[in-house]
Amino acid sequence: MPTITVDGPGFEQTVLNAPGPVLVDFWAEWCGPCKQIAPALEELSSELAGRVTIAKLNIDDHPELAVRYNIRSIPMLALFDRGSVKSTKVGAWPKGALREWLDGALG
Repeated sequence: MPTITVDGPGFEQTVLNAPGPVLVDFWAEWCGPCKQIAPALEELSSELAGRVTIAKLNIDDHPELAVRYNIRSIPMLALFDRGSVKSTKVGAWPKGALREWLDGALG
């Protein structure tokens, strides 16, 4: 399953009211490290289908959500479960490190 793009109006339904965990990649088009981790997130989205949904939210298009979740550095990955942030990770991490973090956070 590929990553999904989430927007401001759909954030509540897609992320906060999701039936399972959702990993949100807070990113921006101008961010090199954000582009660097995008392929790993695509692969993880397929590998972890059924366990977690991976979504991308462009902070330039939705600055109100960046403020709401105190995004100060990107890429910022936030794992939401039942409407709240369960775990976060900042920076461009290799796929293996992201997988290890997600496996631990998902339990």
